Amino acid sequence: MRLTWEKIRRSLGIPDEQTDMEAAAGPGSLPASPAATGHEALTEDDGVYVAPTPITGRQEVTVSYRGSLAKQGAQQVFLHYGYGPGDWPVVNDVPMQKVGDGFETSFEVPDGGQLEFCFRDEAGNWDNNNGRNWSYIIHDGDWVP
Repeated sequence: MRLTWEKIRRSLGIPDEQTDMEAAAGPGSLPASPAATGHEALTEDDGVYVAPTPITGRQEVTVSYRGSLAKQGAQQVFLHYGYGPGDWPVVNDVPMQKVGDGFETSFEVPDGGQLEFCFRDEAGNWDNNNGRNWSYIIHDGDWVP
């Protein structure tokens, strides 16, 4: 069965206007809509956006950030990410590119597991989602009804 954004949207209960806002933002832009972290409501704007979601293994993912560090005037933000849950056996710390009033980076995720990340600026200040980090399950691409 082929996955479409309409099927994904319906299965996750995302309203049409949310999907429309994300599509209107286009690639390479920082949309106004928040990320679906799996822990917060879709209407909470934490300044973090991950596309595409859901995340499928061996797929390139873009993380966009307009959170507290960007709002406080950071000149450089780094994405600090690994794969869990639990201890991250491999940790990556990559500089993000300045895009408008935020930052953005893209990378390929592995098969399976869970992508977990937070952010830091050049001065060593952290945005770790109040100690929870951001977390996304990495799917294998198979449709499960």
